[in-house]
Amino acid sequence: MIDQNYLLDRLLQLLKTPSPVGMTGRATELVDSWLRELGYTPRYTRRGVLHVEVGEGAPRRALAVHLDTLGAMVSELKPNGRLALRNTGTWAARFAEGARVTIFSDTAEHRGTILPLKASGHRFNTEVDSQPADWDNLEIRVDAILPDRPSLMAAGFNVGDMVAVDAQPEVVDGFIVSRHLDDKAGCATLLAVLKSISDGQLKVSVPFQAMFTIGEEIGIGGTHGFGPDVEELLAIDNAVTAPNQASRDDAVTIAMRDRQGPFDAHMTRQLLALCQRDGIRHERDTFRHYRSDSAAAVEAGWDLRVGLVCFSLDSSHGWERTHSSSLLELGKLLVAYLGADLAPAGSRE
Repeated sequence: MIDQNYLLDRLLQLLKTPSPVGMTGRATELVDSWLRELGYTPRYTRRGVLHVEVGEGAPRRALAVHLDTLGAMVSELKPNGRLALRNTGTWAARFAEGARVTIFSDTAEHRGTILPLKASGHRFNTEVDSQPADWDNLEIRVDAILPDRPSLMAAGFNVGDMVAVDAQPEVVDGFIVSRHLDDKAGCATLLAVLKSISDGQLKVSVPFQAMFTIGEEIGIGGTHGFGPDVEELLAIDNAVTAPNQASRDDAVTIAMRDRQGPFDAHMTRQLLALCQRDGIRHERDTFRHYRSDSAAAVEAGWDLRVGLVCFSLDSSHGWERTHSSSLLELGKLLVAYLGADLAPAGSRE
């Protein structure tokens, strides 16, 4: 029921489309075109969140993925003709070193590389290794002859220019290795599920909203845009595959809690029961340094039950890696969930 070729194609196209938080227009336009090809009618909130309604009647469920990725912003035009930068979204400077980037000025796009201040081994020798790995110690070397600050200004650079980091995706024996799999792998999986609905392979039990948010990496992705009748929100994001974590490469992860606290017990039990019923490979896990669109929705005051399901992700917010098996199991669970009734509320816990 999940078209794996479609999923991978959409994922690779999304990865090659820059969408750092604060500059997601190209990615939303791309997803908008794909949704229209599938016969859906995209809508937007005032902030620019893309969503579609699926099924008969007012949506009572919402599924949320986020199109925004980590990025950076120019913070200074330096006297040496290079650009200082600060991260947008939470990611470590050590993963920025050596990244190829595009800088978006008001009038043009420029290529460059993020480098530490001491980048030449022939000049600095072992100081290259001993310098700190932090954002104050990084700069962008633009691929142009720009010897000083006046030349940067003449070329059109400004403080506040957006910086997009190249994803550089590679597919190896079922693994997808790339930056920005968080959460473009979730977006591609949801698109594949929407395709199965459009193709008539899945009948939706409860009408729902499919939401592509644009500010999750700064904590505001799921803060608005839900229909008044929505009762459940299921966020789709990454599962940490790391020491002392249960998530694994060939399974979907059902999150039991994140940094904010436990997820709705009724939704979680239903998701586990669907996995057991349909033979979906799954793990339960908890995440101590991580939150998603579901947390943003609850903190914004929405009266929703919330859950979180995840694809595997190694080296999150760094050089990320997932596996097609995990994306397939995630897709199977979303299909099962959308074909089921709302989770029974029972007594409140």
